[in-house]
Amino acid sequence: MTCHRILFALACLWSGLGSAQSATLRVDLQHGGDARSEHYAIERVVVEPLPWPGNPARPIDDSNRGTHRFEVIDPGTGKLIYSRGYSTIFGEWRGTDEAARTERSFQESLRFPMPEATVTVRISARDAANAFAPVWETTVDPKALDVERVAAPAPAAPIAIHRSGPSPQKVDLLLLGDGYAADELEKFEADARRLVAYLFTVSPFKERAGDFNVWALTVPVPVSGVSRPSTDTHRASTLGVRYDIFGSERYALTLDNRAWRELAQHAPYDVVQILFNSETYGGGGIFGIFSTVAADSDWANYLFVHEFGHNFAGLADEYYTSPVAYAAAPATRVEPWEPNVTALLDPAQLKWRERMTPAAPLPTPWPKTDFEAFQRENQARRAKLRADRRPESEMSALFTAEQAHVEGLFEGQPQAAAIGAFEGANYEATGYYRPQMQCLMFTRSEAFCHVCRDAVEDIIDLYSRDARP
Repeated sequence: MTCHRILFALACLWSGLGSAQSATLRVDLQHGGDARSEHYAIERVVVEPLPWPGNPARPIDDSNRGTHRFEVIDPGTGKLIYSRGYSTIFGEWRGTDEAARTERSFQESLRFPMPEATVTVRISARDAANAFAPVWETTVDPKALDVERVAAPAPAAPIAIHRSGPSPQKVDLLLLGDGYAADELEKFEADARRLVAYLFTVSPFKERAGDFNVWALTVPVPVSGVSRPSTDTHRASTLGVRYDIFGSERYALTLDNRAWRELAQHAPYDVVQILFNSETYGGGGIFGIFSTVAADSDWANYLFVHEFGHNFAGLADEYYTSPVAYAAAPATRVEPWEPNVTALLDPAQLKWRERMTPAAPLPTPWPKTDFEAFQRENQARRAKLRADRRPESEMSALFTAEQAHVEGLFEGQPQAAAIGAFEGANYEATGYYRPQMQCLMFTRSEAFCHVCRDAVEDIIDLYSRDARP
């Protein structure tokens, strides 16, 4: 694309954002520590090249989602100016064996509308009771001499995949691409259009498509594909996406926050999903940060929506069939912050009590024993396919057969459509409960349960509607 076309496209984006919008300030951090401690340090403060795309009517996040929350505060009056909940890659790494024996740091960013004067930025994290408690704060002066105010020229122009209106009244979803070579840029656009078209067939996105703008942006890599170290596959990558994150072969993230932020700043965005050019099943999602999906996987549609559910709405995984899921559960559980799982069986305290099916028993019965017996056998089949390094098509066929078996098992069950509390969720077989028997956060089904739909709509409202009365 020529410079003239890039400048013209960016000018169109600016005009669509509205002249009254402030600039966008980004604070890049290092978040480090180990299993016992954590610390923060400012890396840099950046003025992004596009105006703030967010909803001016909802600067304060009242969703109570995320492992962390950051707040922007007027130090003179104590007034809260802006806040958002989010989760962190550091927080996930902190639960690994590596964190018990070494320190490590990860890049993070906090984005908010440009303040008029110096502000206090405070980060809170969940304590042992899952309540937010302050862990770090600093002051940020937007007029400081070391604030970076000039961005590198845009390497490409964003593509408008789905346009509904000015950014401040819409959820701006930005699809970044990684692993696409120079002769695959049209493929990236086609992948983006295909996956977005599918997203808007799934409720509640189907009904709320008019509340979204969707953009796509990528720059080419020298060789097609992304790294998968477990198969000795290594590729130079624009955004740093790779498989085998934290030793999990299908978990795909980027740990290079600066790389994707530097590209993303050239498009309006509230939320980012990265499409990476691979047919191998994989992806990941971190609430309030980004999510990823293998664009050529046979299960790309499911992965796109499932991982977006994590990233956009903070939905918990409801599945629990990893090997540790069958270990003895602790005697007590802390109530999760995620909206779609619970440790409470008291109908008066249940998060989704207003959605409860009348007279549904708690816990709600389902064919749990049969499901777990099948999954033990299926996990053994998966392990053998991995060990033998069988073609991806065989793993995909196993997933297809697995889903067909589960749907047949659930069909006709007395509580199949009930909203209750079904034991088995949040990676554990006992002690945690999900709202319905079936949901795409539980298996590779095609629909969210009603509670997950409500949770997604709450976040759509946060970015596109006026404040709650």
